Amino acid sequence: MTTAHPSTAPNQESARSDGRGSAPPSPPSGRRSNRWPRRIAITLAVLGALACAAWLGLRWITPYPYSGTVMQAPTAAPSMDGLVLSDGTPLDIADFDGELLLVYFGYTSCPDVCPTTLSQVAAARRRLGGDADRVQLLMISIDPERDSLDVLGDYVTSFDPSFIAATGDLPDVERVAAQYGIFFAKGEALGDGYAVDHTATLMGIDPDGHLRIIWPAQLDVERLAADFDELL
Repeated sequence: MTTAHPSTAPNQESARSDGRGSAPPSPPSGRRSNRWPRRIAITLAVLGALACAAWLGLRWITPYPYSGTVMQAPTAAPSMDGLVLSDGTPLDIADFDGELLLVYFGYTSCPDVCPTTLSQVAAARRRLGGDADRVQLLMISIDPERDSLDVLGDYVTSFDPSFIAATGDLPDVERVAAQYGIFFAKGEALGDGYAVDHTATLMGIDPDGHLRIIWPAQLDVERLAADFDELL
């Protein structure tokens, strides 16, 4: 009679329980979950880069919407020879290369449009911060009979200390005004004086010396400041 060995069954159970021959353990779940934040970050970075590229491409294709009339074929700004600045020095627009030169034909006794325009330019210029130093307003008096150099200097600097002015003998003023498409003529009597009818546009000569833009008499300060920034 054969006697069964009692240790056989327990040995088989221990062999199964010690993990030998079983399926390999799965990797820790933490490794798999850590991949998703990285994938999301990469996806967001790619989408951001594509959006930025699309914005730059659209800006390149779409022209900036100036608030004035832009010259389609800008030419060198006409000379202002014969005119004199309020400090007595000859006016040479070549001295303003690298700056945005704003040219306005007006006069100190102007009751409305001239002071309004100068005030709006001063306000727009202040919005540029550090770039304001590269924007120069020049008012040319079309009333040399009454606007002496001292009167001119005091008038324009009352709007902004950086503003400058010039004038000259009437024939020289008429010649320069005609070159810039400006009309002016003595108008009706006003009190003890008279008005001067004139074209009230503001003109911009870019940093390269080209007559680039003409703004209408009615100016929007915010849009004007944006135009200045774009032209610089």
